[in-house]
Amino acid sequence: MEQTHTSQSGAATSTPGAQRRVLVVEDDPTIVDAIAARLRAEGFLVQTASDGPAAVDTAEAWQPDLLILDIMLPGFDGLEVCRRVQAQRPVPVLMLTARDDETDMLVGLGVGADDYMTKPFSMRELAARVHVLLRRVERAALAATTPRSGILRLGELEIDHAQRRVRVKSEDVHLTPTEFDLLVCLANTPRAVLSREQLLAEVWDWADASGTRTVDSHIKALRRKIGAERIRTVHGVGYALETPTP
Repeated sequence: MEQTHTSQSGAATSTPGAQRRVLVVEDDPTIVDAIAARLRAEGFLVQTASDGPAAVDTAEAWQPDLLILDIMLPGFDGLEVCRRVQAQRPVPVLMLTARDDETDMLVGLGVGADDYMTKPFSMRELAARVHVLLRRVERAALAATTPRSGILRLGELEIDHAQRRVRVKSEDVHLTPTEFDLLVCLANTPRAVLSREQLLAEVWDWADASGTRTVDSHIKALRRKIGAERIRTVHGVGYALETPTP
């Protein structure tokens, strides 16, 4: 049975002029209540769902700005929820997983999730991740309306900033907003090694070293899409985007 709550409360941290809608999909009442309370305190409108079918129905009817989604759900799992919701309309997704399993994380990123957190997590960090994801969506929307001259070409890799599109060997490659921003960050200084902490600060606006595994998982997902040979790992330091030798 779906648990649904709506709040009209506002806070100083809310986006001026409009409250953002967050749909929390989680079947543990203790966790969902704690997340909802924290987000409402941050100024968000919140609804919740406790199973896969209810999550898809609520997302379609309510049109949330962001989805917080547990992987393990009754009905059908969070991965299927993510697929169905993303098929309706693009929406940033923060995936929650009870297992520290990299396979789950990569699969989640592969079906359209933008970020993930492993339980247990701090509510402070979760709220920070939500704000970061929404800021990234706003930056992407602004970039789409701001003309930028030309397309960045690095060998067979093409990055179109205005349309936020990527092509490899003239074939379109679908990237999530986070993957696109991560690629652009690397491409801004090709061959230069960027540390995990630098990437976390630049792409996620998150300056906590505990999130560096998030960087690693997104790099792996990005490699699967653009080719593993294009991103070099510098062990103990970070990553660099490889480009053809002039």
